[in-house]
Amino acid sequence: MLELFEGPVPVEKTLARWYKEEDKSNYGAFIPFIGTIRDEDGIDGLSFDIYEPILNSWYEAWQKKAAEVGAILKMAHSKGDVPLHKSSYIAAVFSPKRRVALEMIDEFVEDFKASAPIWKYDLRDGKRIYAKDRSTAIKGSGLLSKVKDK
Repeated sequence: MLELFEGPVPVEKTLARWYKEEDKSNYGAFIPFIGTIRDEDGIDGLSFDIYEPILNSWYEAWQKKAAEVGAILKMAHSKGDVPLHKSSYIAAVFSPKRRVALEMIDEFVEDFKASAPIWKYDLRDGKRIYAKDRSTAIKGSGLLSKVKDK
């Protein structure tokens, strides 16, 4: 399940709903990850743009990977502005065994940071400023990504 929210992710409601959806599924582990906007560098918050078609296909590939080990993934992310100390991202793994869930949440969150088509902007004084110094280029993206070195 992939959910997108305008503004902050409602963490408590979302995690409670996810838990309720799976409480009879016989999973032995429910491992959540909650990403929160930190007060740093004088920002007022962060803002996010998402390219949903690529995000959906990236997420579907992860769902298949999870299914191969008997697990499921759930994820929620913000679109638009998120103020300090609120969540922009939560993910969770449900699995029969804790080791599977612990390893998968780590791999999933790291791959999300490296591969998800989500662009981050600092919010400062009512303006959105692209956070280039804290962004990661998506593998295979860019005008020259198909050009081979000669």
